[in-house]
Amino acid sequence: MNPVIETIRQRRSVRLYDSKPVPKELLETIVQAGNLAPSGANSQPWRFVVITDEGWRRKFAALAMPRYQKWLENAPELIRRTRANIDASVVDPVFYSAPAVVFVIGWGATGDYDCAMACQNIMLTARAEGVGSCWVYFGQLVLDDEEIRRALEIKDGEKVYGPIVLGYPQGQFPPGPPKRPPVVKWL
Repeated sequence: MNPVIETIRQRRSVRLYDSKPVPKELLETIVQAGNLAPSGANSQPWRFVVITDEGWRRKFAALAMPRYQKWLENAPELIRRTRANIDASVVDPVFYSAPAVVFVIGWGATGDYDCAMACQNIMLTARAEGVGSCWVYFGQLVLDDEEIRRALEIKDGEKVYGPIVLGYPQGQFPPGPPKRPPVVKWL
């Protein structure tokens, strides 16, 4: 099978990580893959902030936790039930204690589309290199904190896409969820 298609089939959202750090050179390769994503008029409307420092990761997690719990209180019952299973298996249900977090920060008219492709490149490259990943919406819950905004150097007009947590899975990569067949109309 084509190795690209095989990597796409094997990509999973990993939420249980080994504490082993991902080497900086490998993180650079993964981020470079994000940078190679297509963009409208080759505008490349993104930049990346990689957090590997344990102190910063703990700060992000500590800030996110009460915001996550408040969000969860107002979430639909189905989401609360699903998250209860996840929350019971991890100490940090936002960043999953992953050894690396990548914030993809973008801007511009096509940023919403272009940065999504950069995120997908990051996650596919991580999987191809044996590194787990998970796009974590809840990681954005810290963006109202001024110290975090300064650390990420978020400017007016910029948005965060991701963040994406990265690390080596605890044990094996999880099995994939069932997928419905594609809905396709042929003309």
